[in-house]
Amino acid sequence: MDQTAHALGGSRTLWELVERRAALTPDRPVLLQGDRVLTFGGLRERAERCAAGLYARGVRPGTVVAWQLPTRIETAVLSFALARLGAVQTPVIPFYRDKEVGFALRESKAEFFAVPGTWRGFDHTEMARRLGARGVFEAYDPDSLPDGDPAVLPPPPSSGTDVRWIYWTSGTTSDPKGVLHTDRSLLAGGSCLAHALRLTASDVGSMAFPYAHIAGPDYTVMLLLYGFPAVMFEQFALPEALAEYRRHGVTVAGGSTAFYAMFLGEQRKNPGEPVIPTLRLLAGGGAPKPPEIYHAVRRELGCQLTHGYGMTEVPMITMGAPDDTDENLATTEGRPPAGMEIRITPSGEVLLRGEAVCRGYLDPAATAAAFDEDGFLVTGDVGHLTPSGHLVLTGRVKDIIIRKGENISAKEIEDLLHRHPDVGDAAVVGLPDPERGERVCAVVEQPPGAGPLTLPAVTAFLREAGLSVHKLPEQLEVVAALPRNETLRKVLKYRLRERFGR
Repeated sequence: MDQTAHALGGSRTLWELVERRAALTPDRPVLLQGDRVLTFGGLRERAERCAAGLYARGVRPGTVVAWQLPTRIETAVLSFALARLGAVQTPVIPFYRDKEVGFALRESKAEFFAVPGTWRGFDHTEMARRLGARGVFEAYDPDSLPDGDPAVLPPPPSSGTDVRWIYWTSGTTSDPKGVLHTDRSLLAGGSCLAHALRLTASDVGSMAFPYAHIAGPDYTVMLLLYGFPAVMFEQFALPEALAEYRRHGVTVAGGSTAFYAMFLGEQRKNPGEPVIPTLRLLAGGGAPKPPEIYHAVRRELGCQLTHGYGMTEVPMITMGAPDDTDENLATTEGRPPAGMEIRITPSGEVLLRGEAVCRGYLDPAATAAAFDEDGFLVTGDVGHLTPSGHLVLTGRVKDIIIRKGENISAKEIEDLLHRHPDVGDAAVVGLPDPERGERVCAVVEQPPGAGPLTLPAVTAFLREAGLSVHKLPEQLEVVAALPRNETLRKVLKYRLRERFGR
């Protein structure tokens, strides 16, 4: 981390970081979207005016404000305005609908709710009214943001350890959980990400994920620390988004494994021409990364790939560094930063403790169940640490398939399946079986032009790759597309279990 970034990393609150960066480089751009440019100084000014408008509406320090907004400059302005006031904000992914949104509003007891109006054909304002939300207002463009004279504002918050953020887990098979964060926990996560990626003020980043995701502040902290801009994508799709990557000279892109695969797919359409000429680094996390994806990115895109490990509860746990070895970058999730403690239980479960770890959940019972007696967060992930301190994840506790009493890692099989030329993506799940307890089911997506796949051919391939006989799939399903969430495009395995486990 350079000296300026190191000094800014001592900020106690997110707003203090905004003010200090704006004082250093007020005219440098921080957010780019289409023809619009927001500078660091402009972010401070617009956020203060927005904070004054919110204050006039009754928002005070500690007021809970929910917002469900797309990835836009105005969303970042509103979020930092709330940080300036010391309000408690609860971002909601814009793709969520009545069930998830209603739950978040009720559980957080939100007093205000910012929505984009009608967005992508869906009327969010009408949904908010249908749910009985309080203090509904639209905040989609510059004209709709609250506005006022900053002279009316109280002093900014001085403590970074109060809970001011409520994020929501995905809630795939049950209601989501409200995750409690502080400014300091988000600053710690973003600082760790910035340090790991070795970025500089000359880089240009990109946000192709929902700003309402925990990655939103994680990434923005990195921009504030190093003083470089990022391109924001309100709707991300390839090849449509490529023009913006090229136009702004993006050097750092990514999101998750699915994003890496999408960039590879575009590169393969014109192998001799770099899909993004300025791109030097893909980075991300949020989903497992097969080693073959790493090697394909290096070979075909000609850039580096660093993958990390994070979750809503802990935005940055480990991260690969650009100067790591190919072996470590391909097969591990990187190393933890200073201050992140990783403990591996005898059963292989990963436990975490550190400043970036959340304070718990809105539900005290969920908090009690999630932390052990030493204050370590129980992640539900399984893995081990290498002698060099790199973390290897082998799956989720619930992804361990128990077949005839033997534990089988779904990830091990998935990594091997990714080597098959007729497999574009793969997910392996355990399905109930009266004789074996569970049977191994491989569900695969095929790339364009791939030949037909059969179970005997797949098992023969896996045996040749060295997979033990007792781990071979007993069921193969070929689907047009694996089910994914709308944030980091993570595969929803519970849907595969529901579909094929009958």
